[in-house]
Amino acid sequence: MNTNRRLEQANDNSAAFWLAQARAHGWQSRVRPGLTAVRCARTPGDSQRFVVTRPYTEPADVEQELTELQAEWGTIRFTLEDPYGRLDLTRLGAVRMPLMPVMVREPGPVDGATVDGSVAGSSVVGGSVVGGSAVGGWVADGWVADGRDAGLPVVSRAHDGAVLTVDEALSGEALALVERTVVDGFPLPARQPWTRGEALPERLLAEPGCRAWLGRVDGAPAGACLTYDDGTSTGVYWVATLPDQRGRGVARAVLEAALTRAHPDRPATLVATSVGEPLYRKLGFAEQGRTSWWTRTSPRG
Repeated sequence: MNTNRRLEQANDNSAAFWLAQARAHGWQSRVRPGLTAVRCARTPGDSQRFVVTRPYTEPADVEQELTELQAEWGTIRFTLEDPYGRLDLTRLGAVRMPLMPVMVREPGPVDGATVDGSVAGSSVVGGSVVGGSAVGGWVADGWVADGRDAGLPVVSRAHDGAVLTVDEALSGEALALVERTVVDGFPLPARQPWTRGEALPERLLAEPGCRAWLGRVDGAPAGACLTYDDGTSTGVYWVATLPDQRGRGVARAVLEAALTRAHPDRPATLVATSVGEPLYRKLGFAEQGRTSWWTRTSPRG
């Protein structure tokens, strides 16, 4: 059985991303063949995470393994990702969410990007748009983006003409802005009201491969996402736009910046919501399979 397909790479990236969060938060984790588990422990009732990473022959064996692990951890709430769709966790009190596509984008530049360092009539200097040509930048869909070490933001125009910039969050203050944007824009109800560091602690910036991206409209936070590079693929997570900033091209700008600056030489992976899927397809992501997410939000009856 081929277990190194793009689907398995996406599964592995998701598992690695949750393990990075476990390290940053100080959570317990468990890695077993084909299953990664993270005991998210902000509070005793916090939702724990389970990721199935490989095909399984007997669903009952996986379900029994989950039962034993949940008993050991005292699990109340959990979310489980099953990209193979054969588990039935109703006996554990869980409900299956609508199927979501696991999507992968093959390595390569974003459509429309060039590396000649020029764009008609404008360039980026110190984060401002000025006349002339871009130096050391690249162009994608009419906007200029820099390499990571250049220290310049990606600059574009929102659909209504406002200035739209995308920066990598390299400090605790910047990560806090990303965190609040994700909590309020995704949204993450379990993390509301927002408290700095509860969803994305500053220690996450020290995790190799973990990077955060912040989009601003006229200087105000508008959208964000995280990427995680595990050495084989780059996963895209928590793509969020604040409600009052939607429809301005923010999500696309954030994604294009992240895809181009976070290891464009590797395949990019994500799990798409119905809202985000059309944009992901436009950016070159293709479905590799559909994943079942099971959730339990209260103790078993």
